[in-house]
Amino acid sequence: MKVSIITVVFNCNNTIEYAIESVMNQSYKNIEYIVIDGASTDGTVNTIGSYSNYIDTFISEPDSGLYDAMNKGIEKATGDIIGFINADDVINSADCIELIVEKFKSTGADVVYGDKIYVDQKNTSKVVRVWKSGTFNRNKYKTGWMTPHLSTYIKKDLYDKYGTFRRDFTIAADYELMLRFIYKYKAKTEYIPITIAKMRAGGISNGSLKNIVISNFEVYKSWKVNNLRISPLIAIRKPLKKLNQFFKRIKE
Repeated sequence: MKVSIITVVFNCNNTIEYAIESVMNQSYKNIEYIVIDGASTDGTVNTIGSYSNYIDTFISEPDSGLYDAMNKGIEKATGDIIGFINADDVINSADCIELIVEKFKSTGADVVYGDKIYVDQKNTSKVVRVWKSGTFNRNKYKTGWMTPHLSTYIKKDLYDKYGTFRRDFTIAADYELMLRFIYKYKAKTEYIPITIAKMRAGGISNGSLKNIVISNFEVYKSWKVNNLRISPLIAIRKPLKKLNQFFKRIKE
């Protein structure tokens, strides 16, 4: 199985090489690597160029935001499976993709997800939050649960059938997409108990009170645009669901 991994980047010259090297160093070699840059001006393009032998597709041009860039990557992808690792993040260990592919093959899954850790912006050895996803139960979505986006790998067939990221969402389009695929269309989903993505803390959805409010409104909106019934309290339950992540410790 071919795995397409997509990195979206804009002006991240200080971190992009770590993301690229985490893909390069995977033990699984049937990987198509796609990098979508939003016309960076800080030296990012030159850094990416130094890894050109390892990148199958590179686009550098203005875009309409994160989800527009992600959709460009999906459009270029030719793999059986698609995953994302963005410029501030890394794939946690060299065997992650190999283990993910084994899970797809052994279970016939459409979606495979694992765990994610958040680390300090400057000291990436300092874990500040642990997202232990747990075994899959479709009804968990009603409580505010979701699969962690950068630790979720999805068959390309689902994008072909059910569409890509909605560009009318500004922060929670990843939630809407996975709700659509996993909850609405009941994609076969399997959990693998490994940490797949390591993410620097401070992403767009948690960057300010305003963004937190917008994100949780879009969570509720995700159900509405998919003609799914849910209590408006989902906008409260989802952030509350995250609280225990700050007290967990990795047991790997």
